[in-house]
Amino acid sequence: MATNSKLHETHPDIVKRLKRAEGHIRAIVAMLEEGRPCRDIAQQLHAVEKAVAQAKKTLVYDHIDHCLERAVNNDSRVGRRSIQDFKLISKYL
Repeated sequence: MATNSKLHETHPDIVKRLKRAEGHIRAIVAMLEEGRPCRDIAQQLHAVEKAVAQAKKTLVYDHIDHCLERAVNNDSRVGRRSIQDFKLISKYL
């Protein structure tokens, strides 16, 4: 992996999650081509969807912690509260 000043601590984990999801998607395509039961395919699609959603949530939280927080004065209670509120509401992304 190339060195990048914007690489955050969680990025390698996100990459692993997405690569795993990519492998599952290939398996789902094979399941469809093999005529596997819809129930099994739906279950795998759900798992991929959850994995991607978790990767997205991790990325957003990482951005909040490392990028937005820098923009807010560390001594500002209002700024810290705004970040906490954003973290809470971002679960609906």
